[in-house]
Amino acid sequence: MLSDIDLAQQAKLIPITQLAAEIGLQEDEYEPYGRYKAKISLEALKQRQDKADGKLIYVTAITPTPAGEGKTCTAVGLVQALGKLGKRAAVALREPSLGPTFGVKGGAAGGGYSQVLPMDEINLHFTGDIHAVTAAHNLLAAIIDNHIYQGNSLNIDPKRVLWRRVMDISDRQLRNIVVGLGGKVDGTLRESGFDITVASEIMAILCLAEGIEDLKTRLGSILVAYNCLGAPVFAHDLEAVGAMTVLLKDALKPNLVQTLEGQPAFIHGGPFANIAHGNNSILATRLALKLADYVVTEGGFASDLGAEKFFDIVAPQFGLKPDAVVLVISIRALKSHGGVDLAHLDQENPEAVRRGLGNLEKHLFNLREVFHLPVVVAINKFPTDYDQELEVVFEYCKARQVPVELSEVVAKGGEGGTRLAQRVLATIAQVENNFRPLYQKELSLREKIGLLATKIYGADGVSYTKEAIKALEQIETLGFGRLPVCMAKTQMSLSDNPKLKGAPTGWILTVRDLKLSAGAGFVVALAGNILTMPGLPKNPAAQKVNLLSDGTITGLF
Repeated sequence: MLSDIDLAQQAKLIPITQLAAEIGLQEDEYEPYGRYKAKISLEALKQRQDKADGKLIYVTAITPTPAGEGKTCTAVGLVQALGKLGKRAAVALREPSLGPTFGVKGGAAGGGYSQVLPMDEINLHFTGDIHAVTAAHNLLAAIIDNHIYQGNSLNIDPKRVLWRRVMDISDRQLRNIVVGLGGKVDGTLRESGFDITVASEIMAILCLAEGIEDLKTRLGSILVAYNCLGAPVFAHDLEAVGAMTVLLKDALKPNLVQTLEGQPAFIHGGPFANIAHGNNSILATRLALKLADYVVTEGGFASDLGAEKFFDIVAPQFGLKPDAVVLVISIRALKSHGGVDLAHLDQENPEAVRRGLGNLEKHLFNLREVFHLPVVVAINKFPTDYDQELEVVFEYCKARQVPVELSEVVAKGGEGGTRLAQRVLATIAQVENNFRPLYQKELSLREKIGLLATKIYGADGVSYTKEAIKALEQIETLGFGRLPVCMAKTQMSLSDNPKLKGAPTGWILTVRDLKLSAGAGFVVALAGNILTMPGLPKNPAAQKVNLLSDGTITGLF
């Protein structure tokens, strides 16, 4: 089979003007970015606010492993399959970050015959949204430091500046730095650091803002520092909101592209689910729901991260209710959870599959018994899967009355997902949906964190460092003690320890710090050794990427 980029470059794309017309957009409701990308006006959503929403299908996965699960491929393939069945369907996804693209994970445009296009542009600069977030974030950082240098009328404590800088490249060297080195004219000497752009609160704000005025309000509510008396300093105190909004005005507009088979794809926002809320923008999701009868969206990583944050942060805030969940698994991933190392995953091992079912069990329990949602299990089929291994999963799901189907969308496109699509449609029509979030907003931060730890992750309890307790008390004093919790933890385990596979028990979640994201409307709880600036691997993917003399990009994926 050809590489992802070879397949993408050989595909015949529909001009974006034709695609926009096919889904009902008027010429004045979108702005083309070249021939195959467009920005959609916020007015397009306003004009359709009274139109009924389509059905919302949420795609998530079991705990990721190096073996691969195929969540984004399945989401794109499911939309293509719905198209094969004559349904008006669209996919809503996040924008890829350059960090994983040039690092270890790869891009986020699907794969094989289940991709969104133009793949190379989507995985690189796309329409510049992430760069706009970077610029707005760093503008605020510069204004803070300039304010301190120019007399500091707000009496900001240089040792309590919370707002670090960001860039969209994984660079461990910048995690912790000293700024203001040099002479007196070079600023105030203090410690700081860089996070990756997708971890910026401004990225979360971009994804959660409902329009320009809401964007301004949220930007102004960003907590950036404390003054020397311990009082909070917000972005609006620095008169930074107007300029930041100008930098973000185009980035706020959803992006329209297409699947390999010509269905609309709304790709907007790029927060990671392990260090941020991990879902695409509310504007893109709402617009898709107005323009299609079925909308497939996905959250980052497993159901304990992206999906949980959609159900507990996004859905309650905007009145959304998923109609069904597709839980993606692979035989290879189950064998990995069953203790098989990467080098031996191609060998037949039904017992390892059976041992790995504990991880599937926990994710199924959370989705069905905690969030009370209809679930369909999708087995992302690899060529190395054996019939006996597949039968282990089919028997397991049958015994628990869980609908399950093979997905072959990577190798066959929409045709390889029609049975899955039919199963999802039947589940929406026949299975009772009593969706509810994990917790009510009235609960305290400690209560919410406790529920996440014990109900979703399977911990015995929660421990807090001294720094976390101090931060928790400060957040409660400021009046933000009832916000939702956005847990930042490893994606490689249900626990806060990436080495614990399967469904670990007998452990305690360690919260080492808490960060108020007042503009985004949640509190970030940092668990274990989670990092907000990733590093590159020994052999980063960037080393394989090249540009030929005819303009062709090679080595991307």
